[in-house]
Amino acid sequence: KQLVEMDERQVRLPSTLVSALSYPSFLLVFSVVVVIFILMYVFPKFAPMFSGIYHKLPATTKVLMVVSEVLLAHGGKLLAGAALLLVLGVAAASQPAGQAWLDRLKLRLPFVKDIFIKIYLERLMRVMGASLERGVTIMATLAACRNVVPNQEFQRFIGTLEIQVTEGRGIAAGFADSPLVPVNVKQMVATGEQTGSLGRVMGRVADFYERDLTRQLNRLAKLAEPVMLLVMGLLVGTIVSSIILPIFKMSTR
Repeated sequence: KQLVEMDERQVRLPSTLVSALSYPSFLLVFSVVVVIFILMYVFPKFAPMFSGIYHKLPATTKVLMVVSEVLLAHGGKLLAGAALLLVLGVAAASQPAGQAWLDRLKLRLPFVKDIFIKIYLERLMRVMGASLERGVTIMATLAACRNVVPNQEFQRFIGTLEIQVTEGRGIAAGFADSPLVPVNVKQMVATGEQTGSLGRVMGRVADFYERDLTRQLNRLAKLAEPVMLLVMGLLVGTIVSSIILPIFKMSTR
């Protein structure tokens, strides 16, 4: 029953992340498509009109004229290049070196690092707490955790924990030496080891991170929507003003 609940939790967190980012991602893609459409099919119709007052055009209009010309002349090549870069990026990410680089990047990027550390700690603490409470040995528990956390940096951390336990220093010492673990978790693990309630403490830490992640992802979704709407408004507003302002200049000549 506990394993089934753990599997459900593992599915729930990624689905929460996907649902939090799906609508902002749609807005981003939609805004890019709208901008490209305007630059390739709308802006060129005004370019001949603007060429006569080029020196009076706003800077944004001049920049968009250049971008529009580049898209019209080399749009196919740019699209093919972007597709090629995407294919090469996916191929590189599937290689061991690329996967290792991505794993390091997840734990170093601002804000993203915080989310991934919480996800990996929640999984690690969940399995360790359930195993230790059921009498599984620490070494067997750590070996099982290697397959639960899909990040090479965290897997090296688990390997360090195994070495610490083998040397007789205990789990808390390994947590204390890791820069990946927040201070409050280090303190709770140390307290749990000292009081003989390490499994229960780890289960509570996992529960805390699960709730905290859900709240954080929900906040991210609520914040991302207005931010993306603002970005869309700025993009479209800049393009529209770059078309309308020159028309006003022409009408007042």
